[in-house]
Order: sequence, then structure tokens, then C-alpha cells
Amino acid sequence: MTETVPSRRSALRLMGGAIAVAAAATGGPTPPAYARVGSRAGAAPRVEDLLSRLTLDEKISLLHGATDPAPLGQAGYVPGVRRLGIPPLRLADGPAGVRVTRHATALPAPVLLASAFDPELARRYGGVIGREGRALGQDVLLSPMVNLIRTPYAGRNFETFGEDPLLASDLVAAEIAGIQDEGLIATVKHYALNNQERDRGSVDVRVDEQTLHECELRGFEAAVEAGVGAVMGAYNKVDATFACENEALLTGVLRDRWGFEGLVMTDWSAAHSTVASLTAGLDLEMPDGTYFGAPLKRAVRAGEVGERYVDRAVRRVLTVMDRFGLLDGSAPPRPARDPKAGAAVALEVAKAGATLLRNAHGTLPLAPGRSLAVIGPTGAVPYVSGGGSAHVVPDHADSPVDVLTARAARVTYALGEDLFGKPLPASALSRAFATEEQRVAPGQTWTYDGRLTVPATGTWTFVLHYDGDPKARPAVLLDGTELFPLAPGWDEYFVGGLTTAAPDGLQVRRAAPHLTRGTHTLRITAHGGSAGQLFRLRRITAATRADDVAEAVAAARAADDVVLFAHEEATEGRDRASVALPGNQERLIAEVTAANPRTTVVLNTSSSTAMPWLDRTGAVLQMYYPGQEGAAATAAVLYGDCDPGGRLTQTFPVDDDHHPVAGDARRYPGADGVEEYSEGIHLGHRWYDARGVRPLFPFGHGLSYTSFAYQDLAARPAPDGIDVTFTVRNSGARAGIAVPQVYVGPSPHLQLDQAVRVLGGYRRLSLRPGERRRVTVRVAARTLSSWDPSRHGRVLGTGRRTVWVGASSGDLRLRTSVTVPS
Repeated sequence: MTETVPSRRSALRLMGGAIAVAAAATGGPTPPAYARVGSRAGAAPRVEDLLSRLTLDEKISLLHGATDPAPLGQAGYVPGVRRLGIPPLRLADGPAGVRVTRHATALPAPVLLASAFDPELARRYGGVIGREGRALGQDVLLSPMVNLIRTPYAGRNFETFGEDPLLASDLVAAEIAGIQDEGLIATVKHYALNNQERDRGSVDVRVDEQTLHECELRGFEAAVEAGVGAVMGAYNKVDATFACENEALLTGVLRDRWGFEGLVMTDWSAAHSTVASLTAGLDLEMPDGTYFGAPLKRAVRAGEVGERYVDRAVRRVLTVMDRFGLLDGSAPPRPARDPKAGAAVALEVAKAGATLLRNAHGTLPLAPGRSLAVIGPTGAVPYVSGGGSAHVVPDHADSPVDVLTARAARVTYALGEDLFGKPLPASALSRAFATEEQRVAPGQTWTYDGRLTVPATGTWTFVLHYDGDPKARPAVLLDGTELFPLAPGWDEYFVGGLTTAAPDGLQVRRAAPHLTRGTHTLRITAHGGSAGQLFRLRRITAATRADDVAEAVAAARAADDVVLFAHEEATEGRDRASVALPGNQERLIAEVTAANPRTTVVLNTSSSTAMPWLDRTGAVLQMYYPGQEGAAATAAVLYGDCDPGGRLTQTFPVDDDHHPVAGDARRYPGADGVEEYSEGIHLGHRWYDARGVRPLFPFGHGLSYTSFAYQDLAARPAPDGIDVTFTVRNSGARAGIAVPQVYVGPSPHLQLDQAVRVLGGYRRLSLRPGERRRVTVRVAARTLSSWDPSRHGRVLGTGRRTVWVGASSGDLRLRTSVTVPS
């Protein structure tokens, strides 16, 4: 632990105290009209009347989750009070669509949405989710997520908007507006500093006050300003106190400084106390009443906490419900789903966010009438969404190879990498059994005792496919060692970055022991349980991998063009192990590109990816998790029906050793339970600029099928900021999308830590060949300001400041300066 940690802890405590004193003296800031959750006529009297008639038991029942008597497959349920006409609340996950057991529009991952740099599109994205949430019987959406991408390893990077505070703030505000315009209550999450999944339930995050406000909190503040109805507390600790009982955050910042009047809920099972959480500002425990159920009643009866704190929390819950018309029946009728409209938005977002990272030798767009080889398992089985709470049951999902077959003169498909294995050869087993498909009847137990003969020393990957409860899967012992032991929590569901569901829906687990040549004992025990069990045991070896790669190379060599789909599965609850592609994919790409340099690699990955194979490719297209319309969107971009409109919202490092949290366990994943944000405000692209480290691809990078010229830059002071004006011209022969970005350098007058440059603004432009457009981007005073810990507030960075305009943080084409007046 460094000597700076105690001072940071003190800074946060002082910050909360100073905010509380300021709020008491001034009455607190007044939020805009649309953010005042109690602003509907008659709302406060109606809420107070209900509160006066509730019993203590009824009040407490509104402060924690319970079992839904008529579940719709949602994440949570809060029972109402039928006696007083207070309806229940159903809460559904929804980062990329509404997660229930019924079909819903599977939208592209939020990181792909963010790549479009288009707040209006984010609003429409939110509108689809808002309408569908209400149509599917939900009242509260547990989204959007606005935690910044701090580490490339974080398992939920695909669920959020990127590494830049300004862009994240713009997009979260727009998406919330879209969601809540449809009458669904949005929940911004995870407040705060939940920037990794590893040890998320225990890690203690230490961050200085300036970094906290300039970086992570900016998106949450924007959500409050946009009128978000709910805030979800994070799992982790902040300054040694769990986020869900952190008074400095829940009251000092959220309530007193920002004027938030909505409800604060826990993440699922993120509560750790009764009295401390309630008095700190927590209102709702999910998914049950471990702390806010019977223990809360006992605490009130024993005088450990005043009932006024219970009333305060209930008032907040009821006020949000009333704001959305749930108490007086004024909420609009639930609409019907509109799958066609949802699919149209899903397709538009996937095309708009498609990011072309490389395009050498005119590889893209593909020309019609040429032969095409499609390679990779996710070229045949569509990769729609990430795991965990982001998974949506899509209306449909087409196979990329099927869509591409309709476009090319001739298409061949090769697996390239076998994710699911081949049956154990009968010749290798001393007693054969149906490894391809073994069924165990209900109530029965099936046991195999035999021997497996291995022809050569090497690593075997055993692949178990099975249905039913993960904890009831067959036990497979090789030489007495369990190959697939039960793992805690989310580790049961997602292992190693490779797809964990077979094409037919069976769950998949993998184990890769190193085996010596010779005979090994094999014992398998499977229980049928109440419903029976189906399982398969397969294997992948060096020989089978070589055969798969050889097949792919032959297909590539025989085709004019190649599209190779690479993938990685990421999820809530588990961080990535590396920025490298998992499995055998790097070898596959290397050998296929050697056979045919006109190979386009399509990445269905969650976050930044290392690419030691990059220079051998013809093109690289980043599609992240593209939703149910991903195949159609990918084909449209590959064949040039539309320009690839996306730009990176996260910097791609060269490898695991050159990024902001590399080489320092205190930064990531933490040491002795403490994680230090010692990079300060130098997050993402700011860190690369400050350290002079060259990334693989910079923030804001993305290519077009045309070219753009930037000219005539001017900057001048303006009300509440500066105006930056320049001309963008399409200098190519095709229509295309430009995303010019404005960056601003530090103020000479601030004695505070400042970035080499910050993103000041951006604009998404669609330009015809030869078209030029004069653009003005307003850089707000907020962006020109820094947080001063000595004042516990923002100070404007005055004086002469450098302004750049370019196509990315690494491609700055114009430069000028402007004086920011006092």
C-alpha cells in the first residue's frame, strides 16, 4: 500500500462532508424540470397519503425483492401493496435488449452502438428497449451501464460505451431519454467504479477526488441530469466502504450535489448491511430481503434505526412509480411489440457501428461475381450477444455464411477451428460407449469404467456437452482426476473465452490435460435426475486441429476472397485472461492469410484485441457482438452497400504489456484486496498520449471506403465554452461517413493534473463524393474545466489552449489555439 492511499481516503471523506455542508447551506442544486421526479401535479400529496396509510410491514415489503407469483423471466420483482392499489414492479436486464424468457429484439452490444458516435441513434436504441420492456410486462430496465472501460480485460466492456467520459455522458443521456420516453424506468449502473469483474464483490477501489469526478462520475451525473429514474449501486468497495452503503457517494454526491430524487437499488446481492446501507442512502435491496426484510423490521423495532429512514426510502420508491404513472393509473397502456421496427433499428445500429480497422490493397468492399471462402465457427453459427445479463432471446439470427452465399458467385465454408470436438474414437476405448450421444433416463444413474488409449503424448482438449443444471453435469474422471470440477459463481457458465453453448443448445465445458502416450483410466458417472440427462463427450487434439486448419487453408487458396470470422465470448462476472484471441485462432489466421492475402478478418469480440497477424491480412472489420441482424449488417459492409460508419471508443493496445494497467497489480486486478487508480485522470487514450505509448489502434480510429480532407480550422470563445469551426470534404469517389473529432490541450493557468488532450466534441457526417460541409463543434465549459479537490468543485481552465481536429486521437490533421477567458 502506498503512502498516497490514506490521503485519497481522506479526500473522499472530506468531499462528502463538504458537499453535505454546501447542500445544507444552499438547499442543494435544483435539477432541470424534466429531472424532477416529483414534478407531476399532485404527486407529492399522493405519495404522502399512501405513506401515511402503509403499515411497517408493507413499507418494508416495498424495499426489497421477492419471488414473482407470475414470473415473466425477468431479473427481479418487488411486490406492491394490493390493499392500497400500489402495483408490483418487474425489473428486467437490458443492456442490449430486454432479457426475459420471451423473444425480444436482440440489439447490438452497447459498445457497438457507441462506435457510431451518434447520440440520436442512441436515443432510438433506447426507444426500442423502452417500448419492448413495457410490451413484455416490465416496469424497470436495469440499464444502461456507464462505467468506463479502464482495463481491456473487464468482462463487461461490451456492455458499456467506451473509455471516454464525454462520449459516454452524451450517449447515456440519450439512451435514457429514449427508454423513459416509452414509459419504462431506466436504471444507470453500476455506481460507482465497477470497472472490472474480477473480485468485483470484494475489491476496494481507491481513487483520488479529481479522477473520480472528471472520469467515472461524469456519466452518472449526465444520467441524473437526463432524469434517470433509478441508480444501481455497485458490488465493489470505494474507499474501504461498499458502494451500496457509501454515504459519500449515495448522499454526498448523488443526492446533495446532483439533486437526484429517484431510487437507489443494489446490484443483485450487493447489500452487506441493514442500518449502514439504509442510513447511507440505499432504498431497495435486490433480489431479496436478506438485509432489508426481517432484519430491517427488527432494527426498527429495536430502535437501531429510525422509521423515518424507512419512510425516506419508501417515499423515493413511490415517487418514481408516481412519476411514471404507476400509482394513479395514468401510465399509457402497454404497447404491442413491434419486431419489424426493432429489427430495423438493430440493423441500422450494427451498420453504423461497424468499424473498419484495416483495409489494404483494396480488399474491401468485396466485388460481386467472385468466389468466397467463409471460415470460422461463428461464420456458420451467428454470434448475437455476450453472456450474463446481456443475453437476449432473439427473434431470429441468420447465419453469416447463409447471407454471404446469396452475394458471392460461389461460397465454400470451412470450420477452421472446432469448438465442440469430435467423438472419442471407439478404437481408443477399452469398452465402447455412445460418446456421440448418451441418454440417461429419469431416476437412473449411468456409469462407465474403462480405459482410454492415447497414441501420442500431447494435450487433449476434452469437450463435455450436456443439458440441465450445470451443477448436476456428469462427473468425468481421468486417471482419478475430475476433468470438469464445479467452479464458483459465473465461472460455471463461461470458461476461457470460447463459445459455451453448442449449436443445439447443450451447455459446453472444456478441459485440456497434457496426456502421455499410453493407457489412461476413464470413469464417467451421470445421473438422470427428475428429467433425464443427455450428454456427449468429445475431444480435440493436435491432429484434429491440424486437419481443421488444413481444410481452411485449402478453401482459402481456392477462393478469390476470404472472410474469416474470429470470436471471443465475454460475460458478466468474469474478466478476460488476455487481449489475445482465445483458442487456436491466431494460428488459423496466420495460416489462412499466408494462403490468401485477400483475407478479411471479422471480429466478433468483446473489447480490444491484440493482432500479431494484422499485417498479413487484407482487412479487419470489428463487429463486436452485432445482435440479431449481425449477419445482414456484416454482409452489407463487406459488399459496400453502406460505408463502415464506426469508430473505436476504446484504444487497442499492441499486446498485454502496453496498456494503462499493465505490469502493476495494484492497478489491476488489485493487491491485498485494494485496487488503486494511480493512473489518475489519464484514462484510455489520455494515458497513451501522456506516456508516449503507441497503440495498435487509437481511440476514434475507423476507416471509410472513401477519403476525407479537413480544412480551414478556426476557434473562438463562445457562451459556455468555445466554438471550433472547420470544413470536411469528401475527397473520394464514394459516399461515406466521416466522424471528425475535436481535442483540446491543457490550460496554462491550472495547477492541477491535466491530460495532454481531451476529447472536446465530435460530429457524425454523411457526405456525397465531392461534398464539403462547414462544421461548428461547441466545446462546453464543463469539458474545459478540471476538478479542484481543494474546492471540491470544477474550475474553468482559462488561458491559451491548443485545439486539434482529426479523424482519431492518433490522426490529428488540423491545429490552432484559442484563449479561454476568465
